[in-house]
Amino acid sequence: MGRGRDIIAGLSIAGLMLPEAVAYAGIAGLPPQRAILAAIAGSLAYLLIGRSRFAITSATSSSAAILAAALATFPAAHGTQPAMATLLVAMVGLIFGVAAVARLGGLASFISRPVLRGFAFGLAITIIIKQLPVIVGLSFPAANVAELLLAIVQAMGRWHGASVATGLIALAALLALRRVPALPGAFLVLIGGIGASMLFDLPARGVATVGMIDLMPHWDGLVLPDWRQASRLVQLAVPLVLILFAESWGTMRGLALRHGDTVEPNREMGALGLANIASAVVQGMPVGAGFSAGSAAEAAGAATRWTGLFAAMGLAALVLLAMPLVARLPQPVLAAVVVAALVHALDPAPLVRLWRIRRDLMVALGAAVGVLVLGVLNGMLFAILLSLGVLIRRLATPHFTLLGRLGEGHDYVDLARHPEAICPPGMVIVRPAEPLFFANAERILARVAEYQAGHRQIRSIVLSLEESFDLDSTALDALLEFETLMETRKVQLRLARVRDHVRDLLRDAGATALAEQSNYSVDDAVTALSKENR
Repeated sequence: MGRGRDIIAGLSIAGLMLPEAVAYAGIAGLPPQRAILAAIAGSLAYLLIGRSRFAITSATSSSAAILAAALATFPAAHGTQPAMATLLVAMVGLIFGVAAVARLGGLASFISRPVLRGFAFGLAITIIIKQLPVIVGLSFPAANVAELLLAIVQAMGRWHGASVATGLIALAALLALRRVPALPGAFLVLIGGIGASMLFDLPARGVATVGMIDLMPHWDGLVLPDWRQASRLVQLAVPLVLILFAESWGTMRGLALRHGDTVEPNREMGALGLANIASAVVQGMPVGAGFSAGSAAEAAGAATRWTGLFAAMGLAALVLLAMPLVARLPQPVLAAVVVAALVHALDPAPLVRLWRIRRDLMVALGAAVGVLVLGVLNGMLFAILLSLGVLIRRLATPHFTLLGRLGEGHDYVDLARHPEAICPPGMVIVRPAEPLFFANAERILARVAEYQAGHRQIRSIVLSLEESFDLDSTALDALLEFETLMETRKVQLRLARVRDHVRDLLRDAGATALAEQSNYSVDDAVTALSKENR
C-alpha cells in the first residue's frame, strides 16, 4: 500500500519538477538540462543517506538566483561560466560534507528566521521582476531590479501581446489549480502550454519556446581550479550552502514535526552534500529540499523515502519520452511557473506577525531591502552579517534583572514583573539576562557595581549565573575584578546557580574563596548570606 502511494506521489511530483527545473535553469542563466539532470541525480543520491520522506532534492529558486549572481562575477566572454558552475556545485557538496563530518548541523541557525523570511521576501520580489521580461517578450540590459522595473514600464508600448497573454493565462491557471492540491497544477499547465503552442502556432506568432534539450553532459573546458580560483569558489559557495541548508532544513523539519517523523540535521547535511556532488558529476545545479516540492510530496501522500526515487524516474521518463513536445513549451509559461511558485513567499503574514509581537520586524525588512538594493549575492551576505550583528548586539547589551522571593516559597522572580515579591533588607539579587562572555561581562558587572554604588544600603549581593553555562577567560577576570571591588566596598558577594565546572574553573584560577561562596540555588545563597548577617 505504502509503495503504491509512493509511486503515485512520485509521478505527481515529477510533473512539478519538470517545469520548475527548466524555469530555475533560466533563472541561473544555464541550459535546462542542468536543472533536470541535477534533480534526477540529486534525488537518487539523497536516498543513500537522507531520511526525510518529503525531501525532493532538486534546484530551488533561491539557489538558482544566488548561482546566477555568483556566475556573473566570472567573465562570460571566455566561456568559463559553465565550467565554474560545475566546480561551484562540487564545492557546495564538499562544504556540506565537511560540515556534516564536523557536526555543524546548527549552521542554519546563523541565519535567524526573521532575517531568512525577509531575505526570502526580497528574493521573491527580485526573481519575479526578473521574469517579467520573459512574459512581455522583451529583453532589457538593466543592472539592478529598480532599473529593470523602470525599463519594463517605459517599454509598455512594445510589449509582445501574444507572450503577455500566454504568461497571464498560464499564471491564472496555476493560481486557480492551487485550490485543488491533489492535482499537479504545474504539470497540467505545462501540457496546456505545449498544446496551445501547437494549436495556435505560438512560435510563428513570436512567442519564445524552450527548444530542444540536450541531456548529455559536456565536459569540454573543465579543468581543476588553481589555488586562487578554489579560494574564490569557496567564498561564492558559502552563501549557497547556507541558503540551501536553511531552506532544506526548514522544509524537512517542518514537515517532520507535522507528521511525527524524525530527522537529524548532520545526517541531512551529509545527504545534501552527496546530492550536490552527484549533481556536479552530471554538470547540474546546486540542489536542496525546496518548499514547493516538499509540500507537493506531502499533498500527494508520500509514505516513505522512495517517493524521491519514483519522482526521479518519472522525471527521466517524462523528459526522454516527451522531448519533442517539451521543446514547444512557451517560455512565458515557465515564467508563470516561477512566479506562481514564489507567491507564497510574498505572503505578508510573517512580517505582520513580527509587527504584532513587536519583535525583529526591522531586521526582517532590512534583509528584504538588502536583497533589493545590494543584489542577490551581496544581499545574502548582508543577511548573514545582519543575523550575526543582531546576535552580537543582544549578547553584548548589558542588562540584568533584579530578583525577589515570591511568597514563602523558593521561587525567585523578576521584581519589575512581580512587585509583590520581596528581597531581604540590605541585599540585592542580580541575574544577568545573557551569558557572561568576553563582549559583555565587564559592562554587565560594571552596571551592577554602579547600581550598588547608587544604593548604599546594599551590603550584600547574590549574583545568579544561571544563564552562564561556562565562562571564558575575559568573563572570569571580570568576575574576579568585581569580587575585589565588592571587597573594597565591604559588600558581601555570593554566586548562585553555579555549575560544577565553573566552580572548578574558579579554583584553578586561585579564587578558592569565591568558589566556596558559590551555591547551586538562589535560595541557598540568600539563606547563607542571611545567616552570615545575623
